[in-house]
Amino acid sequence: MSTTAKTKSYNPVPFSPRATLAREMKKPGFRLAYESMNEEFAALDALLEARRTAGLTQAQVAARMGVKQSALARIESSLAHGRHSPSLATLRKYAKAVGRRLEIRLV
Repeated sequence: MSTTAKTKSYNPVPFSPRATLAREMKKPGFRLAYESMNEEFAALDALLEARRTAGLTQAQVAARMGVKQSALARIESSLAHGRHSPSLATLRKYAKAVGRRLEIRLV
């Protein structure tokens, strides 16, 4: 083993998502952008919580929906990035795959 390999050690960088979010929320531009995506984040949280509660992986939900795991990952991540919104038909399939029923409410 070389001397360089011996002296290198794993030194993880501490990361706190809550602290980072709190710091970033102080920036007006960030706060506006974040708040504009509140509904998308709520939808993503609902999907992920339903999948977690059902005890299913992305691959398992994807199989039940008849899509590839990568397609399901894109569905979930699209909500986090606001690039694309899944159709109601897709959301219904997701809900059925995790043993739920899709319900939409205006409050």
